[in-house]
Amino acid sequence: MIKFYTKVKVRYSETDQMGVVYHGNYAQYFEIGRTEWLRSLGITYKNMEKTGIMLPVISLNSKFKKSALYDDDLTIVTYLKKKPSVKIEFDYEIINQHNEIICLGNTVLAFINMDTKKPMRCPEYILEKIPEIL
Repeated sequence: MIKFYTKVKVRYSETDQMGVVYHGNYAQYFEIGRTEWLRSLGITYKNMEKTGIMLPVISLNSKFKKSALYDDDLTIVTYLKKKPSVKIEFDYEIINQHNEIICLGNTVLAFINMDTKKPMRCPEYILEKIPEIL
């Protein structure tokens, strides 16, 4: 399992009046973790789109364990679930500065050909960059 760690600080705009992170913002934290995981391999959404590939989220799940609060330092741990095919699946742990698990999550994304709008297999150039430790 390939892990990647991304640090974020909770901004005021991400919280409600009680200073608690609004639940909808966790999808953005997952996106940050996922895009930085890909970037660490030299892959960006921008370059994928230039080559005619979209990667929309087709499933998103969250399990909240504890509240994240304004100004918390969070670590987004992103795991590649298995070798991608037509889909790529990630698991996430969001951990606060006290090493407490705040949220567990999962996303599934599909590789889509931008011209045909149909699913396609994961491009070989991406598969080549994924270590064989899965």
